[in-house]
Amino acid sequence: MDMERLVQARALLEDVTPLRSDCGRLCGGACCQGERGDAHGMLLFPGEAALYVSAAWAQVTPLPYALGGAPALLLTCDGACPRAQRPLACRLFPLFCRMRETGMDIVLDPRARGVCPLFLYGLQGLSQDFVQAARAAYSLLMQDDEGRAFLQGLSDACSLGVTRPARGAR
Repeated sequence: MDMERLVQARALLEDVTPLRSDCGRLCGGACCQGERGDAHGMLLFPGEAALYVSAAWAQVTPLPYALGGAPALLLTCDGACPRAQRPLACRLFPLFCRMRETGMDIVLDPRARGVCPLFLYGLQGLSQDFVQAARAAYSLLMQDDEGRAFLQGLSDACSLGVTRPARGAR
């Protein structure tokens, strides 16, 4: 993935969060409770692992599958990270880009259901500045072939109960 686009997408979400206050206070930072080496972490976008090569607070682990043709990588941390170094998936949480044949929809990530109390309130319960920044970040990533393939692979893997015909099927 073009590193410039990745950095721009991360920057769009630098200063906005799902709530205008610290949403981690509602759940005790549930999305930051994983430990290094366990299965709880955040997927890294293609090329993003390069930003964590020397991060003493984090570990990048390859997963046994690929998304959009790229190896899937998981970042786990010590439960706290330098805020400016959060991975893109952390910055986007609890939002998800659902791919459709007509484009993309921004929805709540189904994986947030059991972790994030904001899930119950839907998109309208989130800061609209955050939702718009996430939409802009996803749109930026969609401009890159590898980014679009990754998002398509992730959307397919987390199909959200939506069935799509196989490519070429009628």
